[in-house]
Amino acid sequence: MPRVLVVDDEPNILLSLEFLMQQAGFEVSTAEDAEQAQVLISQQVPDLILLDISLPGMSGFDLLEQLRADDATRQLPVVMLTAHGREVEKEKGMALGASDYITKPFSTRELVSRVQTLLGNGNGD
Repeated sequence: MPRVLVVDDEPNILLSLEFLMQQAGFEVSTAEDAEQAQVLISQQVPDLILLDISLPGMSGFDLLEQLRADDATRQLPVVMLTAHGREVEKEKGMALGASDYITKPFSTRELVSRVQTLLGNGNGD
């Protein structure tokens, strides 16, 4: 079962994304900030990360930069999932190595589809 790490500082969003990803057949871990995410990643690298930009302490952009600098996580799919919808922010996320960039509010069906595509099982299997 593919493992997804959801990183967001909003408890309601964490809960809803955790439920959504579990319903789609993924094993889910959650983190409320970048530091907690780093600990979880060091224990077991997930198959994909859903990452918010606005986090307490280190931003999602900074965490993404660190992930891309590390051989163990360089190729790890990271989906920026954020309320920051301006083109300049999207360009920054993609330039830093994000695999995809989805703005809130988002379609749950579209999110699941894009995660499945990134994990190589776009047909839902």
